[in-house]
Amino acid sequence: MLDKKYHVLKRQKPWRDAYYYQKADTLYQMTFVFCQRFLPAHGDRTTDQMVQAARSGKQNIVEGTEDGETSTEMHIKLLNVARSSLQELREDYRDYLLSRGLPVWTTAHNRYESMQHFCRTHNRVEDYQPFFQKWSDEELANVALTLCHMTDAMLNSHLKTLEEEFVTSGGIKERMHAARTGYRQAQDAELAQLRHEVPLLKQEIARLKALLSQHGISDKE
Repeated sequence: MLDKKYHVLKRQKPWRDAYYYQKADTLYQMTFVFCQRFLPAHGDRTTDQMVQAARSGKQNIVEGTEDGETSTEMHIKLLNVARSSLQELREDYRDYLLSRGLPVWTTAHNRYESMQHFCRTHNRVEDYQPFFQKWSDEELANVALTLCHMTDAMLNSHLKTLEEEFVTSGGIKERMHAARTGYRQAQDAELAQLRHEVPLLKQEIARLKALLSQHGISDKE
């Protein structure tokens, strides 16, 4: 079995455990309910656009993480697609509020801090589902806006880490070259060590034979 240090595939953190995935999944489920509750079932393309943007954000995180085992470049590309989709979704929620004369909650709003705290400390869809049918369109849209901002910030931070890794470690071609080079160097070092040890072993065998001979013992007995 190949030594782990020579592996060329990157071991990715499971995407389900990533907070930015959990928030993106929450956004998709929340958006689906939001559109069902507050947008026309027919004749309005906004519903399809919002649901597809939310789904794209979530799915590109999954696909990017999976592809990241072999291609850092593809990982970065797909996470950027996820960011773009969630930015589009953010604008849709913002447009919904502004076009209906509903406020976008800022630091001046009396519920802004509590909303920020809740979204910052809760990631999974199960934390939000009890409110999907209770919150008004204003509440749901502002929570969704906050989740969009937070998810984007998390993705951006992770992308910077990936870009730094790519610059310092390269992609799969560089890892394959490093693995092959490292393996050959290890094999050469092991062979050199054996070549060094063989004469010493021969000397030790000769010494032991001479010692046996001095005591009248044949090494064949």
